This record gives sequence, structure tokens and C-alpha cells, in this order.
Amino acid sequence: MTFRKVLPPAITLLLLIAGWQVYTGVSGIDAWLLPSPKGIWDAAVEQRDVLGTHTLATLELTLYGLAAGVAAGVLIAVVLHLVPVLRAALYPLLVISQNVPIIALAPLLVIWLGFGLAPKIVVIVLVCFFPVAVATLDGLGRSDPSIADYLLMSGASRWQLFTKLQWPNALPAMFSGLRIAATYSVFGAIISEWLGSEKGIGRYMILQKSAFRADRMFVAIAVVVVLALGIFGLVALLEKLTVRGRRNA
Repeated sequence: MTFRKVLPPAITLLLLIAGWQVYTGVSGIDAWLLPSPKGIWDAAVEQRDVLGTHTLATLELTLYGLAAGVAAGVLIAVVLHLVPVLRAALYPLLVISQNVPIIALAPLLVIWLGFGLAPKIVVIVLVCFFPVAVATLDGLGRSDPSIADYLLMSGASRWQLFTKLQWPNALPAMFSGLRIAATYSVFGAIISEWLGSEKGIGRYMILQKSAFRADRMFVAIAVVVVLALGIFGLVALLEKLTVRGRRNA
């Protein structure tokens, strides 16, 4: 990302923060209702040690869930691509699964799987697998049919066709879905921590909401945004090394 692309949104964000600070100072609005950016910063500094512990817990949970979700999404896409009958039978069910509110399904997962790590991972997987599966499946089906016919006539097996043509061509699409899943994964982790957790940003939010500490709630929101952007950036870097590296090779 070039400096010219970063500068406009950075300036816009700084102007919004400045306007927010001026408004809270001029209007005299109560800090418990709308804290000033300075008040939020002070709360972040005050809570830095506690926030560090909760942030690490959420990051660990997010990475575990994202990895499982990506693996599930890629596996589902490959199986549905290689077995058209399963695609016709299961693809509509995948779409239907995304219309079930996760926040409504989450309590059932606790009943079925208990209060441990398992239901939290499942929540993140349910949030992350769909964009990866759909994007990868779409990418696998976009290979040039003329090249595929040529490879088959040259004696290539179906597996060679998949590994040499279809899978490499699907990587850009897969990473498009992975970028979406990366941003969803943090929010999935927060939702899973609301179910019952001893630590994590989701747990921290519940405690601060009960204490009517809006400033600390804003700090937690900022942490969630930073985590999501960080994971998104890592995925973008991995895409650059993988996809562009293959093209350069």
C-alpha cells in the first residue's frame, strides 16, 4: 500500500477525531455517555496491562478459529468441485447456513459442546468458512477450458488437471475470500467470548458495559479494529508472497 493511498484516509480519521474532541469539549456531554478521544486514550493507558492480557487471549482464539475456518472452507470447496453431485446437493445448504444468526446458534453450541474452547472455535469457523468456500469454489471453476482440454488430450489425469491448472488459478479467488474471513474472524471471536469466557476482549466488553464505562468500551472497540486490520494485513502479505511469487516464478 503506497503512501498516497494511506494519506487521505489518515487525514480523514484525524479530522474526525479532532472534531469529536472539540464537540465533547464544547457541548459538555457527560463522559459516561460519549467520552472524548483524550478520555479514551487515558483509559487505554490506564488499562494497558489488563488489555494486553485480554487482547492476547482474543488473538490466540481468533487465529485458531481462522485457521480451522479456512481449512474447512478450502476442503469443502475442493470436494464440491471434484464431486459435482455433492455440489448440487450441498451448495444450497451452505447458503442456507449463512441465514442462521450466529448469536442465536451460539447458546446451543454451549449446550452441545460445553463451556470450553470447542464452541468458540465452532462459532469462528461458522463465520469464516463460507466466504473462503464460495470464493475458492468459484475460482476452481474459472480455469480456461481450452487449456484443460489440451492437458486432458495430452494424457494428464484429473488430479494433474486439478493440481497444475485449476488449483493455481483458484488462488487469487481463494485469497479474496480469505481477506473477508480475516476481518470476520475477530468479530466471531468476540461473539464466542460473550458466551462465557474468563478472558478476552469480548469478556472485557461485558465487564465494562456493566460498569457503564463507555471510555473503556471504545478502547475495546479500537482493539478489535486494530486486530482485524492486522490479520487482514497479514493475509494480504501472504497473498502477495504466494500469488505474485508464483506469477514472477
